[in-house]
Order: sequence, then C-alpha cells, then structure tokens
Amino acid sequence: MTQPESFPGLHAWFDTPLGRYVTAWETARFDALVADIFGYNAVQLGAPEFDFLRTNRMPFRFTAGSGRVQVETDYTALPFAAASVDLVLLPHVLEFASNPHQVLREVERVLVPEGQVVIAGFNPLSLFGLRRRLAGEATGYPWHGQYLSLRRLKDWLALLGFETGLQASGCFVPAVDQEQWLQRLTWLDCAGERWWPIGGGVYIIQAIKRVHSMRLIMPKWERRAAGRALAPLIQKAGSPSKGCSQKSTDERNSGRD
Repeated sequence: MTQPESFPGLHAWFDTPLGRYVTAWETARFDALVADIFGYNAVQLGAPEFDFLRTNRMPFRFTAGSGRVQVETDYTALPFAAASVDLVLLPHVLEFASNPHQVLREVERVLVPEGQVVIAGFNPLSLFGLRRRLAGEATGYPWHGQYLSLRRLKDWLALLGFETGLQASGCFVPAVDQEQWLQRLTWLDCAGERWWPIGGGVYIIQAIKRVHSMRLIMPKWERRAAGRALAPLIQKAGSPSKGCSQKSTDERNSGRD
C-alpha cells in the first residue's frame, strides 16, 4: 500500500501556475548541477513526482520518503548505512520537516567522504518571504513553512563539516497566482539576477562533505629502543679509552725510571 505524501499540500501547490513556474526554474538548475557529480548511489528525498536526478549518470538512482517512492522512510532516520551514498537531493524538505537539523545530520551520516548534497528551498529574504509574512502561518503550503535563509543554512552545513559550493537564486517574480501576471512579470527575473542576485524566491545550494584526515602521533619507541641498544656499546667503547689512558701513564712512569 502506497503511503501518503509527507507534504501533500506542497505537491498540490506544484500544480498551480506559481508552482509550475518555480519547478521549471529548479529543474533546470538541478539538471545542470547533478550532471557532473559522479559516484555509485544517488537518492532524492521528497518530491517524487519530479525526477531531479534525470541528468545524473550514477548506476543507482532512486527516490525516498513517502508516496510514490522506491524507499519508504522517515527523513530523520534514513535506512541507509553510514558512508554509503554519493549524492543526496533535498528539494523543499528542510522548511517543512519537523526537525530540519536532524534531517541534515542524517544526510551527513549516510554520505561518503566528499559526497555531495544539493538543497532547494524557499528564500525568506524575497517577495516569496514577504507573502509568507503577510499570509501568516495559518495558511496552507508553501507559505506556512519554516523558511531558512542561505546564511543560516550555510551555518548549519558548516557545523556538520560541509563545505558549500555552487549556489543560485531565482524566481524574482512576485508570488502571484495568476498565470497571466507571471508571464507579464518575467522580465523581473533578468533584472533580479543582475541587480539583486540573492533575492530570488527560491534558491539551490550545493555542499560537499569534508572529512579531514587524522594523523595518529605514536610514541617514538624505535628511537628509545635504539638508544637503549646503543648504551652497552658506548660503555664498551669507553673502556679502552680508560685503558689507553692508564697505559700511557704507566709508560710515562717507566720512562722516568
């Protein structure tokens, strides 16, 4: 039996004109980002109706979460072994998860060293964020979510040992529901990318899991052992010098006689 979607209202919103406008931009960015990420295993968490891994060339690509996915799972307890996944996609999972930081911790756990995560989210510092404030938390998706700013998300990633890489912001059109107004205001996308590049309604950010190699400092047993082994030799080498000194004294005394 197929489980219901984790965020059913969000998936319904994707079918609206504004939702299609957002997913069109995100699909293009995901396609460009994941095409050159290599490995063996790639997983997309959430949004199973969109194949954001379609341009990736890893042999094992699958979706996880709830609904029409290949692996049913809770985002805060992924059923994957540690260091077993090369790429994780998080399309609009963090802002609607009950514990987004735990989701990121799970992603960090399952990623291999140098593995990558690509995150898509709604930007609170945008016209989308303004509508969210005006609408209030009582409204439905996507306005009641906990929008994470890029700065805050980067801080979380840094705490988990990630190094942020490429990022992009888009969808500068006001969050209107009428398709005719969306078409009329598309010129704002070009203007926004030029004059306000961090103010798009949505963003995508890439991060790499860095694992710094540990250097184990061992006691210098060999040097100490070598020193102890040489000690008798030094003592033996010192004995003849005393003999030579005594012999020289005896020879001087016999000469005096």
